[in-house]
Amino acid sequence: MDYRTRLRNVREDRDYTQAEIGKVLNKSQQGYNHIEAGRAELKIDDLKLLCKFYNLSADYMIGLTDTEKK
Repeated sequence: MDYRTRLRNVREDRDYTQAEIGKVLNKSQQGYNHIEAGRAELKIDDLKLLCKFYNLSADYMIGLTDTEKK
């Protein structure tokens, strides 16, 4: 599973919209959509924010492990 799919799955599993996650990252809904869709890259600083927001490890978020623990 690539990290974009993981981002979408985590967001959907926790019942967040793209607009809500966009606000966490200080982006518009469209800006966040571009990340999930592969039209923009996820920046390291944004990855760190998402890891803190979801309380998940970066390894999990980028698909290096299937374990959610931080």
